[in-house]
Amino acid sequence: MSPKNQALAISESDEQQILDLYHKIQRSRARLVGSDGRTENLPISLHGFLSKLIAGLSEGQSVAIVQNDAQLTTVEAARMLGVSRQFLVQVLERDEMPFHMVGAHRRVYVRDLLAYKAKRDTKRHQILDQLTRAEAEDGLYDLELPDDRAE
Repeated sequence: MSPKNQALAISESDEQQILDLYHKIQRSRARLVGSDGRTENLPISLHGFLSKLIAGLSEGQSVAIVQNDAQLTTVEAARMLGVSRQFLVQVLERDEMPFHMVGAHRRVYVRDLLAYKAKRDTKRHQILDQLTRAEAEDGLYDLELPDDRAE
């Protein structure tokens, strides 16, 4: 056995210290430190949220924080879905997403928009899976396309 593969032997007291440290880390809570040096414990749920937020930002993802009951105009909602305002209005008129009127203007709650988006995305994935399966069953993945490009 090479020296790299040999396990390091540690004493029982070292092992106990490691376990104690591990348990302390698990029980510890994240703290928010203000500019004045004052600290405050963060709730575990907030710590998890902030960790995900920071991870997303560090991966270059755009992040928006919006209240669930926030109201969006049709322009804002369409932008969040990546569709035209007119397409969104058609979705609303077909009762595919709830909306309410504020005067003469339609408004959409963020929670309803996110539910619609999740449903739409799930449906799209199911259709793509079906198409992929059908093409695989027909042997289309094994075909080689002719290269008609002139060199």
